[in-house]
Amino acid sequence: MKVATVAERPDLIERGWERTRDTLPEYNNHGDILERYWPRLTEERPEFQFHLVDERDEILVRARSVPVRWDGTVDDLPAGIDGAIARGFDERGANVLCALVIMIPRDLQGRGLSKRAVEAMSELAHRHGLNSLIAPVRPSWKERYPLVPIERYSAWRRGDGLLFDPWMRVHERLGATVLKPEPHSLRITGTVADWEEWTGIAFPESGTYWFPRGLAPLTIDHEADRGSYWEPNVWMQHGG
Repeated sequence: MKVATVAERPDLIERGWERTRDTLPEYNNHGDILERYWPRLTEERPEFQFHLVDERDEILVRARSVPVRWDGTVDDLPAGIDGAIARGFDERGANVLCALVIMIPRDLQGRGLSKRAVEAMSELAHRHGLNSLIAPVRPSWKERYPLVPIERYSAWRRGDGLLFDPWMRVHERLGATVLKPEPHSLRITGTVADWEEWTGIAFPESGTYWFPRGLAPLTIDHEADRGSYWEPNVWMQHGG
């Protein structure tokens, strides 16, 4: 298994996208703020984007991150993913690396690749002289409990004392600590037709809806032809 940054292997960008395109739900590709900055990651920060490949040069993981300025206090954390990517491009003085996403092809999940990807991202931060790795973690089981506030969900623990959520638990086992829940991390808005296409279900009238793979409810306003959604995340920190 080898780490190949986009700076070293720009040829992997398209193949990495195709291999992992179904890892996240379609609606996650349409963030109001995220869409504005996302293409700039590989264009302007290629040394912080990477793929894990095997001996046959097959894509195992696709990962994206951005260096940001952070003074180490909870109050100074970016406003979720939206705030992190904007800060990474609009402010100077970056001193930590912020994880944005780690995507593993569905047929390769459950093989320990997520642990190796987080380790690789931490190593990348160290290599560039950044103090630590922070991450607005997308809890993998939150979609099972969309009506439970992220503030409560993020505090759930199993009988053995470890965090309840599997993806948060991967970070915890690698030494990460929970900093705070972020209920307003990723803003996604679109027309009613957009949301019906992204989710594959109909929204016949205005109101609040659960939808497949959503971490929180979606608000539909037919009069304004608008669907509004805030995806929650949980800030965690490695090192520091």
